[in-house]
Amino acid sequence: MKHLRMLPTLLALAITVSGGSVYAQASAASTAAPVTRAEVKMETAEFLKTHRWDAVNENWVLKSGVEAPAGVKTRAAIKADTNQFLRNNRWDEASSSWVSLKEKPRNLSTMTRAQVRAETSRFVRTHTFDEETQSWVDRPQPKKK
Repeated sequence: MKHLRMLPTLLALAITVSGGSVYAQASAASTAAPVTRAEVKMETAEFLKTHRWDAVNENWVLKSGVEAPAGVKTRAAIKADTNQFLRNNRWDEASSSWVSLKEKPRNLSTMTRAQVRAETSRFVRTHTFDEETQSWVDRPQPKKK
């Protein structure tokens, strides 16, 4: 019976403690320079001037006649970089890594669709596109236990 009387007290204590930690997180996040509503509206308006929603691909795309921002590679250029990497490297299952080809680059058009899809899938799992350097970089591999 004594334990049942303690239940409301413990519940109130738990709510009080969790409420304090939520406030602490909110105040820590607010120390960064907050973006004002006007700034968000301005950025949104600028974005909508240059982009449109493509319902087929479910993605934002540049409007026709609008140039991409300076320093941003086009999708075609990024795809060409990926294909260049795939031509010059192959996936080695034994070592679970990419191996550089010593001989001439391979012709991707002679590979089956399944082979190209598998190589591209491995490439995307092991690399990420770095916006700052505008190049593909190796992803850090998770440490094995």
